[in-house]
Amino acid sequence: MTDALKKARRVVLVTGPAGAGRSSALNVLEDAGFEVIDNIPLRMLLALLDAPDQIRPMALGIDQRNRDFSTDRVTEVIAQMRARPDVQAELLYLDCATDVLLRRFSETRRRHPLALSDAPSEGIRLEKELLAPVRAQADTLIDTTELNIHQLREEIEHWFAVGGTHHLSISVQSFSYKRGLPRSVDMVFDCRFLRNPFWEPQLRHLNGTDKAVQDYVKQDPLYGAFAKQVLDLSLLILPACQSEGKSHISIAFGCTGGQHRSVTLAQAHAFSLAEAGWQVSIRHRELDEKKREETAR
Repeated sequence: MTDALKKARRVVLVTGPAGAGRSSALNVLEDAGFEVIDNIPLRMLLALLDAPDQIRPMALGIDQRNRDFSTDRVTEVIAQMRARPDVQAELLYLDCATDVLLRRFSETRRRHPLALSDAPSEGIRLEKELLAPVRAQADTLIDTTELNIHQLREEIEHWFAVGGTHHLSISVQSFSYKRGLPRSVDMVFDCRFLRNPFWEPQLRHLNGTDKAVQDYVKQDPLYGAFAKQVLDLSLLILPACQSEGKSHISIAFGCTGGQHRSVTLAQAHAFSLAEAGWQVSIRHRELDEKKREETAR
């Protein structure tokens, strides 16, 4: 890191469609030590950065409720901030699937800010179209579709801890093909050719975080070569992604039930990447869903 970047003030712009978790993200950043200002007029943003004796990192919430909000103006402000040597500017975009946004508006009985007299679906559609150019410029994109508030907090804290430096963020996850591919995934690896612990009665009710399951899967003659080649591919691609300016990459491993083989591979791959010096978060979609169902009972 250069001396100039060390002295630069970290400023995170936080945006995304209504209902995707922008306010929750700002709360987490405030708890993490950021100075948080929500819905500051864009015309005042750059002047705010010129105020003297600014030390703490800052998180600024912006959305279409801002009085002078426009896609062109947001894009212009982002470019101006990134051009400043005294500012380490980052754009955090919170996104969410349309059907989940609809459910959230239905549960809270809130009106969508872009469709006060129409159905929320129309407002969601308009807002996603409006924000598409901004989304494309995101340094960090977090899809909150399948995240609860605790998981969102973990994601925010992992990538935006005060004192840390923004790097290429890598998300490794496991999933079940029966429930479909994860959203916004970049690389997918199918583990269904490996031996399946489900057919072993003593392993069926365990999962890939258990050593007994991991040992069973790793005994497959193809496991070692497969795991090594996937790791070699990742280690080849990740530096290129970072050099290109990509801020986030998602790697997913799938199997039939999302409990055993995919979890084993995701665990091993995440640990290998971490040992190689990469910053990695890990999520097991089906195991997390199972925990939520058990908690709700």
